[in-house]
Amino acid sequence: MDQTESASPVELGRRIRTLRVKLGLKQQDLASSDISASYISLIESGKRAPSDAVLSALATKLGCSPDHLRTGRDDHALEDTRLKLSFAEMALRNGDNGEALQAFGELLAKPALLDPHMRLRARIGQATSLEKLDRIEAAIPVLEELSKDPSLAAGSDEWCRVQVALSRCYRNMGDITLGIEIGERAMARLDALGLDVTVDHIQVGATLIGSYLMRGDITRAHLLAQKLVPVAEDHGGRAGRGAVYWNAGLVALSRRQLPEALALTERALAMMADDDNLRHVAMLKMTVAWLELQSEVPDPARALELLQDAGQTLAELGTAVEQARCEICLIDANTQLGRWDEAVSHARRALGLLSSGPRVEAVGARVRIAEIHLLRGETEEGLQGLHAATRQLRHFAASYETAQEWRHLGDVWKRQGRAKEALDAYDQALQASGMPTTYDPAQALTGQQQHQS
Repeated sequence: MDQTESASPVELGRRIRTLRVKLGLKQQDLASSDISASYISLIESGKRAPSDAVLSALATKLGCSPDHLRTGRDDHALEDTRLKLSFAEMALRNGDNGEALQAFGELLAKPALLDPHMRLRARIGQATSLEKLDRIEAAIPVLEELSKDPSLAAGSDEWCRVQVALSRCYRNMGDITLGIEIGERAMARLDALGLDVTVDHIQVGATLIGSYLMRGDITRAHLLAQKLVPVAEDHGGRAGRGAVYWNAGLVALSRRQLPEALALTERALAMMADDDNLRHVAMLKMTVAWLELQSEVPDPARALELLQDAGQTLAELGTAVEQARCEICLIDANTQLGRWDEAVSHARRALGLLSSGPRVEAVGARVRIAEIHLLRGETEEGLQGLHAATRQLRHFAASYETAQEWRHLGDVWKRQGRAKEALDAYDQALQASGMPTTYDPAQALTGQQQHQS
């Protein structure tokens, strides 16, 4: 701990005496009906530690703050630091993530000017900025350190934010199992506090539902959503309730209950439309638009309008991957409207946004380009694109996302009458979703015959 945070009685007394002498005051000048001059002398010699009330009274007469007497921090510098911290947090809320990260870094470079709570806020802000800039590998060590901080009380708002962010970061890095473990431990810790289900449960639970869905654990996601929806109605703010309905909609989608999924996400959007987290609102609009495109009676015109709104916001506040996902939805909306040139333009923009590394979303964009070639009658180019996408998709580890892309690829092959390629893609989709191939008794019999011979 920084020595300026918790001064000893000797240091505190010396600081009071130095300031008194500098102001030309005598010990009697600091005395009052409640504080004798002799008691002032004992405090200045370090033989007595003043109470908060006495310290506050002395600070008033010395023209400074009690915090300055305790820590020696300059009051003007402290106020300036508070303003800088508020500016950094405002920049983060406004989506100026790079500017926020720089400001938090400058604050943390001068820890002596930060009290413990200010330093905690700055570290959480730093981790949040890194995550929003898609620098998740850099955000995780900061969040891990914060999660072990003994001053971070379980059940506090800051503790909840750290647990949610750490779970989400590991999930988005591809370690879905660890992300789920962190979320489940956080839920268990909240339960152990002996409280009823709280807003913190809602925040952790919403992230956990998303992780269950990514792992393909639809049943757990469904059960948790059923538990949280009534709690969100009773205790959650509009944004918290919106997050739960959003995730409940995704659960319904995974259970192929498309009308219910659309109704739930529409309700989430109505709740979150005025939320100051514009990035979340944009991503929710993207989800509603995608569901519109998947409906039995699709509404691509409305989907296009929602996606264009979302795209403008994500261009300023979203990560490259989030922007690319919006572009991929725009491919589908324009394809359904027969606007194939626009669809290809969005596909190329998505690929440009995903050029920094291998992403399964890039395969989805290439499949869609190939599909447009086929719709135009450009069969050779379309089949070449499908074969290339098939080769690329084999390099990705099994996950719910890769299973979805294999399924999409299989559907496109099937529509082309290519049964062999379609069957292979569907088989890969089943394996990626965690369903192994069945036991082949004929192979076992062949092995026994060879052994006997």
